Amino acid sequence: MSADKRLNAAFAHAPVLPLTPSSRYVLFSDCHRGCGTNNDNFLKNQNLYFAALEHYYNCGYTYLELGDGDELWENRSFDAIKSIHNNTFWLLSRFHREGRLIMLYGNHDIVKKNARFAEKKCTSFPCNACREAELFPGIVFYPGVILKNITYDNYSARSSQTSAHTPANREIYLTHGHQADFFNSVMWRTSRFLVRYVWRPLEAVGFLDPTSAAKNNTKKRKVERILTDWADKNACILITGHTHRPMLDESVSYCNTGSCVHPRCVTCIEIERLRITLVKWTLATHPDRSLYVAREVLSGPFPLEG
Repeated sequence: MSADKRLNAAFAHAPVLPLTPSSRYVLFSDCHRGCGTNNDNFLKNQNLYFAALEHYYNCGYTYLELGDGDELWENRSFDAIKSIHNNTFWLLSRFHREGRLIMLYGNHDIVKKNARFAEKKCTSFPCNACREAELFPGIVFYPGVILKNITYDNYSARSSQTSAHTPANREIYLTHGHQADFFNSVMWRTSRFLVRYVWRPLEAVGFLDPTSAAKNNTKKRKVERILTDWADKNACILITGHTHRPMLDESVSYCNTGSCVHPRCVTCIEIERLRITLVKWTLATHPDRSLYVAREVLSGPFPLEG
């Protein structure tokens, strides 16, 4: 199956969410929450991520995670991840209770596509030392989600004309992006084995995994080219993660949220009032040299309407 067919399959039965002037979505990807060991790349940014998450919760955003939220290639135990990062899961569970949580799976947490995994592992988490709390009961992990601008649907119902700003051009397709990467999609079991038993110990002494699109610039560019071509052919905006390289340009149909494992920041994409913005959350200092978590705009906001 070609990369185009794998991407098409991700959206074949994708849920469609409304995109209106009142919609507020925040898109994160590649958190890679781990077990708290030296290999847990999320650990160094967990406070930045939690501060950002708290902001979006309080401001009424719907949280969409575009895959690789949990590092289930290097780690076998999701229970251990939930225990180490239980404050994060506590806040995510509040999003879920209010119907403001949409989760996709990527290659590093592809086991989540199995409904039995969600039923068995995602119903509860250790909220504190004394008890278990409800996590994501009834959750479904999707390969893709579509944001559809119903404002343009209403316009098209009143007009028979077509133009560069027809509703099809306003649809936003969300997926992890590993579908453009043969080794990390079709051969994911082999890739997982190599990451878990070969590259993980080698990375501990300074080697980089050459199969990873996040760590290999040649592979990264190839994946981005495939995803851009697919978005252009389908006349849509495609937003993914996977490569860990944040990307948002008004003239380009392919965007990337970046990741939560950058050395000094976490990045995400906000969609609000039919505008799209790439932001980062990082540590900054006040004039008195006290630290605070700052939100910085990297690109945008750009209008999504015509």
